[in-house]
Amino acid sequence: MTTHDTPRPGPEHWTELLHVRLERIEGLLAPADQATESERPAWQRRTRGEQRWAVMAALLVAVSVQWALPERLSIHPHWLLPVLELVMMAALWVAHPHRRIDYSSRPLRALGLLLAAAVSLANGWSAVILVRDLLHGTEGSNAVALLTAGGGIWLTNVIAFSLWYWEWDRGGPVARSLGTHQHPDFLFPQMQQEGIAPEDWEPQYMDYLYVALTNATAFSPTDTMPLSRWAKLLMSTQSTISLLTLALIVARAVGVLQ
Repeated sequence: MTTHDTPRPGPEHWTELLHVRLERIEGLLAPADQATESERPAWQRRTRGEQRWAVMAALLVAVSVQWALPERLSIHPHWLLPVLELVMMAALWVAHPHRRIDYSSRPLRALGLLLAAAVSLANGWSAVILVRDLLHGTEGSNAVALLTAGGGIWLTNVIAFSLWYWEWDRGGPVARSLGTHQHPDFLFPQMQQEGIAPEDWEPQYMDYLYVALTNATAFSPTDTMPLSRWAKLLMSTQSTISLLTLALIVARAVGVLQ
């Protein structure tokens, strides 16, 4: 068979080739924010709501620590804020009794923020009273009791700020699952590079708890960077509180032991 006997491409071939080239050109001209849903990372598209067990466990730890603090370090009556926090947790569960946080309304959103505020208020009060008494010399005669109370306040401070990070980053857990906010307030390493995390990775409460813990120990961001102004301000506030609390408690404990 000679080369003249080779069948020539028909009109269907040229039509298909033209369609392929047009699609490639459209893909190059289309802006990045018009990528298909499947091409976006999980943290930018609509996904299932995260499970609530982690945040509920952290809240129960915070309530338990507040209940165990000496009465002189608590808002009176001693049981008021811990009970109020438990009531708000129960109300959130009754309003949306599901394992995953995938529904929100203005009342539920307001109740969640009030719960975070109650934890912060109770712990802030305890921290202020402890620091005041340390400066006046009326607190810290027992080093073990001082370190126990100070450690409990420091731990609750970590939980309180993790709640704020979790509630505010890109509009909160429900808004993140809906993918309504494209610009993150916190830049996690998994958002910056492909291949270091599963394709379905997106930040959940434990990630924000880790951010709060490292910020409270290093007194600065570590692997996760704050991007928005409110995130920077909040992390700066937490670092300052942690630094002052630890410095005063450790200094007083060392003085008592000597």
